[in-house]
Amino acid sequence: MASGGMPVVIDRDGLQALINALVRRAYQVMGPTVRDGAIVYDEIDDVGALPRGWTEHQQPGGYRLERRDDEALFGFTVGPHSWKRILHPPVETLWATHRGDDGMTVIPREDRPYKYAFLGVRSCDLHAIAIQDRIFRGAHALYTAYEARRRDAFLVAINCGEARATCFCTSMKTGPRADAGYDLCLTELVDPMRHDFLVEVGSGIGADVLHEIPTRPTSDGDLAAAKAAVQNAVEEMGRALKTEGLKELLQLNLEHARWDDIAGRCLACGNCTMVCPTCFCTTVEDHTDLTGERAERRSRWDSCFTLDYSFMQGGHGVRHSTRSRYRQWMTHKLANWIDQFGTFGCVGCGRCITWCPVGIDITEEAAAIRAAPHVAKGEAA
Repeated sequence: MASGGMPVVIDRDGLQALINALVRRAYQVMGPTVRDGAIVYDEIDDVGALPRGWTEHQQPGGYRLERRDDEALFGFTVGPHSWKRILHPPVETLWATHRGDDGMTVIPREDRPYKYAFLGVRSCDLHAIAIQDRIFRGAHALYTAYEARRRDAFLVAINCGEARATCFCTSMKTGPRADAGYDLCLTELVDPMRHDFLVEVGSGIGADVLHEIPTRPTSDGDLAAAKAAVQNAVEEMGRALKTEGLKELLQLNLEHARWDDIAGRCLACGNCTMVCPTCFCTTVEDHTDLTGERAERRSRWDSCFTLDYSFMQGGHGVRHSTRSRYRQWMTHKLANWIDQFGTFGCVGCGRCITWCPVGIDITEEAAAIRAAPHVAKGEAA
């Protein structure tokens, strides 16, 4: 089947066959599973590991799993994990040294090739991966460790049939239907009479893999059901963000009183940056074992909310206050990122809203500044 050809349908056994086909091709299959009261991404080799019959309730500052009234395998949106945890791990050894009889030996990092297959990538996360590709695989910089993990990644997208109270992907034009960036794309079709998946092909290798799986042709009913599922997600969208003129609005309102209001609530915990699928800030740390024989230099996720992140030589930092740090994060995501990378740094997944301990809502804060800008409205339009 060629890329972009007529969709086909598989059942749950066909989904297992897809996993088996990827394993045969030496892919390490990563997919959603339930652990510690949340839906997270981990290695799987069986459909039984997927969150069958589970969904989640999300609200500002709140997340909990709930049972569904069906056995949907992808009847949720996104949890605290994003695929960034695999492509750009939280902690990574850059190089190490070992002291032996002949002195110190430097052990460079080995950027060995990986073969990951991601099962169940939401459209918002596909766009997040594309954003990180611009950062780590750009024309002027190449992060070789990221490239080693990303190069051969096989992406199986899943179109959303539902949305949560914190979702706003339609505002960012990043979902709920996957439009590009995948090898195969699934739409789950579940009702009392069946449990199927409509499959669309997005690449040549996707077509090759699909040839190894038993399928059946689509009917008009299958296509209508898939379209209705995505439309349901659109109608359930819990948030909206007006993006027209947003970059200029934020850049012209750096002294808006709303920043003080946010600072009065923000804990500067950095949760929003940790769960964000596009944030990429890191710091570098040196570690030595107790024997003094081995030392490592590690890269670790950091956050613009930490006081040390803006620390410079001489003991000075440029963002001492919570106000300045939240303003930096939000204006970077929704304004300055465009200057750097040509796109918003936000994909509307809503994780930052859900996992903020005090429920700060980026869409609400942007709307508040838009409602009472400190500059003339004509200047910020």
